[in-house]
Amino acid sequence: METGSPRGAEVAGDEPVWTGLPPGLLRMRRLLLVVWLGALAVAVGLLLGLLVGPAWAAFALLPLALMAWGWDLVARNWRSWRYAERADDLLISRGVLWHEETVVPYGRMQLVEVTSGPLERHFGLASVQLHTAAAATDATIPGLDPAEAERLRDRLTELGEARSAGL
Repeated sequence: METGSPRGAEVAGDEPVWTGLPPGLLRMRRLLLVVWLGALAVAVGLLLGLLVGPAWAAFALLPLALMAWGWDLVARNWRSWRYAERADDLLISRGVLWHEETVVPYGRMQLVEVTSGPLERHFGLASVQLHTAAAATDATIPGLDPAEAERLRDRLTELGEARSAGL
């Protein structure tokens, strides 16, 4: 299946080959949604039920409704994230309502780092952060598999060094 071209190379029509994020990020974000809004629903139900009256405990349904609505929103946001490695730059696309596409030229990259907090490590995820001289083009790709994050870091660092040597 390997064609000899670098991963994410452009196809004949100048269309980039997009790579989406792994489903582990979706699972982690949905778990956070359930934990925080579930705890809020319990707290609201208990406090209002004990302090004001049992009928007021029905307001605990509001965080549960928000959880159901957020469940789909988290999935839509997760599907909107993607990235593509092109010959001279990296494209990062994200956003549902406000679509944002960031183009980071390899020669402008100053630092590429892989980060992984405790929750990300629990879900087997890592993020790649790209730093450039212009803060407006700094970018992050969240929720990658650690092996893919390291591969991307190494490749971007290599391409960045090669492109910046000509500056």
